Amino acid sequence: MFISRLYQQKDCVFSLEVFPPKQAASLEKLYGSLAQMAQLHPDFISVTYGAGGSAQGATCEIAGHIQNQLGIPALAHLTCVGATPAGIGAVLDRLHGAGVHNVLALRGDANPDLPFSTDYPHASHLADAITRRGGFCVAGACYPEGHPEAPTLAADVENLKYKVDAGADVLVTQLFFDNVHYYRFLNLARKKGITVPVSAGVMPIVNRRQIERTVALSSASLPHAFTRMISRWQNDEQGLFEAGIEYAVGQLRDLIESGADGVHLYAMNNPTVAARVYEGIRDLL
Repeated sequence: MFISRLYQQKDCVFSLEVFPPKQAASLEKLYGSLAQMAQLHPDFISVTYGAGGSAQGATCEIAGHIQNQLGIPALAHLTCVGATPAGIGAVLDRLHGAGVHNVLALRGDANPDLPFSTDYPHASHLADAITRRGGFCVAGACYPEGHPEAPTLAADVENLKYKVDAGADVLVTQLFFDNVHYYRFLNLARKKGITVPVSAGVMPIVNRRQIERTVALSSASLPHAFTRMISRWQNDEQGLFEAGIEYAVGQLRDLIESGADGVHLYAMNNPTVAARVYEGIRDLL
């Protein structure tokens, strides 16, 4: 199923994201986690691609497992940094052969070892190529606070319009911690003529490692309520876990009640986190 159809059928689409483990031996552990996450009945599960496509084989394998063994639509990430038409074609062939028909077209993070592709300098070029090929629903990423390389949020939304015009049928946001940014971004996008569904991406921050790595790398601004939570619980492991779940649930409930097309949970491969958050919002889904 094309995931774009889900947004036509439901008031709010609920999805999860996982990433390939660094060690191949950990794949079975991820499959166990996915089996638990499947009990939450997500509408689809996305699988990240790895820096520079370093995990592309695992991405295809995991997406195929989600699609075929779990019976849940899979959304496979695909980046174009350092990519060639032949390489992209090979990945799409593999995904199509596995019954995976949803792809999130991304530029990918800059990598000094992988020059930007002359064939796909931007995600919009990759989205266009996949659309022209056919057989896939194309999703795209968007940034409620603007892409870090964009001069302004308005300029980023202008570029986003190119991606949608190139064929992106669904958008999924980068994580954010203040819903005001999502509502402001969505208002700008709609005024620009971007009418496709937009799923709001939320990541529960439940341990100190996430504070030090994920928050810093995301470029997301930190509202007072969030920093106050971190300050209070950063030295209390269980307290931070509970507070992080509560914060994410509150954020998601506000998004759903305000009419978000979908909510996308960055659960960091943790089925316990996914289950706890789901329990806090299931009555609204």
